[in-house]
Amino acid sequence: MLHSFGSDNHSGVAPEILEAIINVNKEFQVAYGEDEITKAAILIFKEQLGENAEAFFVFNGTGANILALKAMTNSYNAILCPDTAHINCDECAAPEKMTGCKLIPIPSKDGKVSPEDVKKELKGFGFQHHAQVKVLSISQPTELGTLYTPKEIKELADLMHESNCLLHMDGSRISNASASLKMSIKEFTADLGVDALSFGGTKNGLLIGEAVVFFRKELAENFLYIRKQAAQLYSKNRFIAAQFIAYLSGNLNIKLANQSNSIAKYLESELKSIPQVQISRPVETNAVFAYVPFDLCKKLQEKHYFYIWDDVTTEVRWMCSFNTRKEDIDTFISDIKALL
Repeated sequence: MLHSFGSDNHSGVAPEILEAIINVNKEFQVAYGEDEITKAAILIFKEQLGENAEAFFVFNGTGANILALKAMTNSYNAILCPDTAHINCDECAAPEKMTGCKLIPIPSKDGKVSPEDVKKELKGFGFQHHAQVKVLSISQPTELGTLYTPKEIKELADLMHESNCLLHMDGSRISNASASLKMSIKEFTADLGVDALSFGGTKNGLLIGEAVVFFRKELAENFLYIRKQAAQLYSKNRFIAAQFIAYLSGNLNIKLANQSNSIAKYLESELKSIPQVQISRPVETNAVFAYVPFDLCKKLQEKHYFYIWDDVTTEVRWMCSFNTRKEDIDTFISDIKALL
């Protein structure tokens, strides 16, 4: 396959991450996260996200989201989320199945929900015939590559806490958000009232593994058992943990995210010279959304891999990765112009 704009999951693994995996493959270690490497990785999460941060490793992003939400809810609860949320659109009803909760999608603009729209669903508390709202789950960045500002996150956290509810953040591309905001991850999560974070890495250079991070110790109390029941406990967990040590040490995660963010901005700037292609969303991280004429879109897909986001409007999504090169963008733009 030529360079793929389909997903940042299509990219390979950062060399530093592969090296970290090889380095921990030279000795025996205790299994199931009882090893020294996992303990060291958990300490790094505390150093970067605060002493109250309790980190647990899982296989994938869907697992991280589902299990974080399960730890935050009972089966009679409801979970609010943007209508574009990954848990609503792309997790095959796994959140409902695994948590037993009702998902309530909220209308969003560029992937973000407003406090006003969230407040409309904060009702029915104590009424036994209604699912009891407990969590709002937002994505940072959103599924449309946009960012909540720190002020917006704080407002949503405060709103949920006023109703004795919780805020979960799906951070599958959390490092891209950090790089774009020029803030540490702690500054726009724990410091603003986020209660639980799905901390992603595979979209930004890791081979396998994500983390669930709780900022309230009571949410983490039974998570070891929740993770085991859900078959998300990796026996050789040191291979996930070693990646996160390399990833978070020396800000490798931010370096890789800066590369994908900056190349997306370059793609955006080059597309502006093509009037037939209209950028459709703010380019704030490593995603570029655009309206493309149908015939051009189909011809372009014969040469380059990407997804049509909306079949009706022919809005497409072009994802940039940590190893997307300037020459990949130049070739892509040249092909668009040639087809036109």
